[in-house]
Amino acid sequence: MSAVKRSALGKGLGALIEDAGSTNQSVRNSAIDEISINYIEANPFQPRTEFDEDALNELSQSIKELGIIQPITVRKIGDNKYQLISGERRFRASQLAGLDRIPAYVRTADDQGMLEMALVENIQREDLDAIEVAISYQRLIDECKLTQENMSDRVGKKRSTVTNYLRLLKLPAEIQLGIRKKLMSMGHARALVNVEDTDDQLYIFEQIINESLSVRKVEDMVRKVKEAPSEDAASSTKQEKKDSDYKELEKHLASFFKSKIEFKRGTNGNGKIVIPFKSDEDLERIIAIFDKSNS
Repeated sequence: MSAVKRSALGKGLGALIEDAGSTNQSVRNSAIDEISINYIEANPFQPRTEFDEDALNELSQSIKELGIIQPITVRKIGDNKYQLISGERRFRASQLAGLDRIPAYVRTADDQGMLEMALVENIQREDLDAIEVAISYQRLIDECKLTQENMSDRVGKKRSTVTNYLRLLKLPAEIQLGIRKKLMSMGHARALVNVEDTDDQLYIFEQIINESLSVRKVEDMVRKVKEAPSEDAASSTKQEKKDSDYKELEKHLASFFKSKIEFKRGTNGNGKIVIPFKSDEDLERIIAIFDKSNS
């Protein structure tokens, strides 16, 4: 028996396929084939590695009762041999449901094109966590050589949205894992990205978990952290204040002795005051000032 059987369901669905009808290949890709499920292998470029078992069982039961509403997409790689491009969740659920055949769009794609399609399809899912989406965006940049602007066009998202997701990958691993486990929302994560110090990020993250903080509360905490001067900044400010005070004292003593005064200070706070003199007469004048001050 032929591995591929034409399905009547394919008629009229060409409008759902990109550029359907524009070339002979596009017309071919617009039809739905029913393929023996044993002739399909998993996508080695699948960006998603974890599938919820309960959700798969629910989908499997739905497929048993209603069939597959949305066909999978595959590419032909040999006689009676196909490789998944997208729809692995539906494919796995169909296996659980005991299906012999599965409706599929058959497309032509090289490895990079296949990876790109799989990643874009993955991003457009609604049940992904924010880190999965961010990783998919990063892979499109690194492996498919897409710019953020190109990528925003491909996935139908604003460039600022893409940027916000990519910034999540700069968070510490503990926080990224917390996002994947849904211990905090995208709103919490976006606020934490604005904190520069890793220790501060982890402290706020622990507070989110322990106290179930709202996004607004986290934003307030982040604002306070950013507004508080850092230890280095505080130290620098203190040193600037000390330098200013010494300069004022130098001016005061220079006016008193009618001579240039030099302050020489060590790193531990010690130092000396130097009163230079131009001649013996000038030295006697300075000594007279001291005698007058003591009397």
